[in-house]
Amino acid sequence: MSSILQCMDCPQQYPIQRVIYTCEACGGLLDVKHDFSAIGKTITPGLFDERLGTFGAPYNSGVWRYKELVYPGVDDQLVVSRMEGNTNLYELPRIGAYAGLDTIFLKHEGENPTGSFKDRGMTTGVTQAKALGMERVACASTGNTSASLASYAARANMQGIIFLQDQKIALGKLAQGIAFGATCLQINADFDRNMELVQLVAERLGIYVLNSVNPFRLEGQKSIMFEALQQLRWQAPDWIVLPGGNLGNSSAFGKGLLEMFEVGLIDRLPRLAIVQAEGANPLYRYFRAGFKNFAPVKADTIATAIKIGNPVNLQKAIRTLEWTRGLVEEVSDQQIMDAKAVIDSVGIGCEPASACSVAGTKKLVERGIIKRGDTVLGVLTGHVLKDPEATIGYHADQIEGIAPSYRNQMLRAKDDIDEIVRLLN
Repeated sequence: MSSILQCMDCPQQYPIQRVIYTCEACGGLLDVKHDFSAIGKTITPGLFDERLGTFGAPYNSGVWRYKELVYPGVDDQLVVSRMEGNTNLYELPRIGAYAGLDTIFLKHEGENPTGSFKDRGMTTGVTQAKALGMERVACASTGNTSASLASYAARANMQGIIFLQDQKIALGKLAQGIAFGATCLQINADFDRNMELVQLVAERLGIYVLNSVNPFRLEGQKSIMFEALQQLRWQAPDWIVLPGGNLGNSSAFGKGLLEMFEVGLIDRLPRLAIVQAEGANPLYRYFRAGFKNFAPVKADTIATAIKIGNPVNLQKAIRTLEWTRGLVEEVSDQQIMDAKAVIDSVGIGCEPASACSVAGTKKLVERGIIKRGDTVLGVLTGHVLKDPEATIGYHADQIEGIAPSYRNQMLRAKDDIDEIVRLLN
């Protein structure tokens, strides 16, 4: 079965053996397009259900279980995997009550090997790098991408190179990149500038870029939808709500949902809501303006994973909104941290950016857009320990401008049993 790279804006096509990220004819973003017609009859729920629980590679991965939809033509021996995916889908009545819903499910991508959804895209991106014979891979990152790239590059015996800004990097993320042996460059520039720099350097030095401008990254990330819908027994929810930063997931989800519909795995497309932080909301502003006169913003939010002012996947995200009759919402850092505290309190936890899913759902319910009886699938993108400083700061009431409405205050006592008993009573 053949796969090609297809420009999303013009008819231009390229072979998948090319190292290319955007269309040479018009500058448009590229899609990986698979010809499902040859194997369409075999892509059934039963095929993927049979692979659940297998110990055999590559189908023990929650990405490569769906190989026919992700990268059907790649040799199994080239697959670079850490058994990513296989993350839990939680039905959480307490979160539903907080958001004003009868039913909400949270797909926790923080349960991936390096603690975020990025592992799903990195297994396909590094696999393609291996298929191309690349020896070095690089990314610009606010943290999660760097951790994932460092891990998968090490697995593939490649040099991982990470471009990081020199401030406001969560230590839990920075530590992973260093621990996994990547070459880490802290640069006096924000994420958007580092994104420009990594592409320029990679072109000059022959390094493979693994940011989400790389279409093979999105092929892995769309498996979040495949797995969540399989866990829902292929019954599409009314809404899917997710955080929006560089808009890779938003783009991947739309592509994955449309492909599931086209091959008959689901019978309708759910609506999709992308939630941005107020301090990093270029897509929200563009959406409100009717997609006229896009302007990047200088991003500033406590949700560092989505602190991006000029998202590279903008046009693909807009396409997703069109396909799914979707919308864009914004939430404040206060709303993000309160929602995070509630998610944490049910014992699953998440990093701040993840909480946009619940904070945004709550706001959309309050606005009457999402109805109480609607079924909502929210996506948590990162593990609670990705940004422990934010968690401790919230509960210690040490974050400027944020009041901890759901505070779990640290108790302090002397070495005195009577005092301890008094505190616990």
